[in-house]
Amino acid sequence: MPADRPNPAMRYDEGPSSPLRLLLNILWLICGGFFAGIGWLIAAAIMAVTIIGLPWCFAAFRIAFYTFLPFGQEIRRRPDAGALSFLGNIIWFVLAGWWLGLMHLFAAVALAVTIIGIPFAWAHLKLAGASLAPVGSEIVPRGTPHWG
Repeated sequence: MPADRPNPAMRYDEGPSSPLRLLLNILWLICGGFFAGIGWLIAAAIMAVTIIGLPWCFAAFRIAFYTFLPFGQEIRRRPDAGALSFLGNIIWFVLAGWWLGLMHLFAAVALAVTIIGIPFAWAHLKLAGASLAPVGSEIVPRGTPHWG
């Protein structure tokens, strides 16, 4: 199929700028995503100020930007993440991971009691898992094939 014509099999919620993803990201920001992203930026700033936390600062900034607009992207473990990533995640958990994880968990519970909040609660739960071990993860557009 020529590149200048859209794929007729593409659904309304696919593509980099679909209306559904835009709507979900706007609702996400209203339903706690904005404050969650600010929490991640604070964690990244704390890591940057300590100088020794600079390796974790970059992972926190990546996930902060993902936290602001999570729909249409996914976070997953990198296949080449090894022992150093594991050690980095232990240090991250002690310094910032536990309180970011609790923040996302509380937001997920609060949103899950409403029908409209369930997709956002699920996104907070994914971010809670990411907040426990962000080193060795990557953020890619949804549907990107895994590399190995």
